Amino acid sequence: MAPNVESFYDPSTSTFTYVVFDRDGGRAVIIDPVLDFDPIGARTSTPSADRVLAFLTERGLTVDWILETHVHADHLSGAAYLKEKTGAKVVIGLGVARLQERFAALFGLDASFPTDGSQFDRLLDDDEAFEFGSLRGYAMATPGHTEDSLTYVIGDAAFVGDTLFAPDTGTARTDFPGGDARTLYRSIQKLLSLPEGTRLFLCHDYPATDRAVCAETSIADQQANNIHVKRETTEEGFVKMRTERDTTLAVPRLLLPSLQVNIRAGNLPPPDGNGIRYLRLPLDQVNTGRTLL
Repeated sequence: MAPNVESFYDPSTSTFTYVVFDRDGGRAVIIDPVLDFDPIGARTSTPSADRVLAFLTERGLTVDWILETHVHADHLSGAAYLKEKTGAKVVIGLGVARLQERFAALFGLDASFPTDGSQFDRLLDDDEAFEFGSLRGYAMATPGHTEDSLTYVIGDAAFVGDTLFAPDTGTARTDFPGGDARTLYRSIQKLLSLPEGTRLFLCHDYPATDRAVCAETSIADQQANNIHVKRETTEEGFVKMRTERDTTLAVPRLLLPSLQVNIRAGNLPPPDGNGIRYLRLPLDQVNTGRTLL
């Protein structure tokens, strides 16, 4: 059964959130929701997530799962807010525990912060299935950008996270801790071996020209036109290109705030004794060379 897919674009972070559902009045999942964040004033808000909630109400949908493709480093997750509003369970890949260990050390989190993924309601392994309404999906491990990266395959639709971008933009960076260009190449080949009719839905779009933003691409278009990994691109050629390119990329604008929230399944850090929540900024730890952190 082909799922219905509704996309919501946040221009501030170039992020797509998706609602995937079986029918009006039926069951749904939310994929990669956004919590709005102003880094200048350090203020959170929820207009992006509220647009999703309005759509759910309009279509009479009940949400079973909130699916994260990975621990994002470019936007804060709206998963905790949407869980509070809908009662849905928050899901991510098993690899999140390794990222939590790394970033708990980076941000100086004490032993009260679990590094076993327990902030999430469910951790999915490669090829593990989930259901909602009349639809069935499964997780495809697609590491390389991050260790915990998953693609969610639901019917004829695959939600690829940051693994692939639009063909004129290319592929994800691999300079985060645990990222690896060779692993990413192999994950992309795995993705592109899905049936030709599979619709590929992107987590981000960064148009290089004045074209409209694009949420959906195809396996054929990626194989023929992706500027980083066409059908004929070799593994060695990709690794060389990706590794060299990553050394030229800017640090994501919301890198440090995003990681602190997203390893907590979209929850903000607990308040201090004065009732105020704080994000920490580890000084002189972000690099501009081979790895960001």
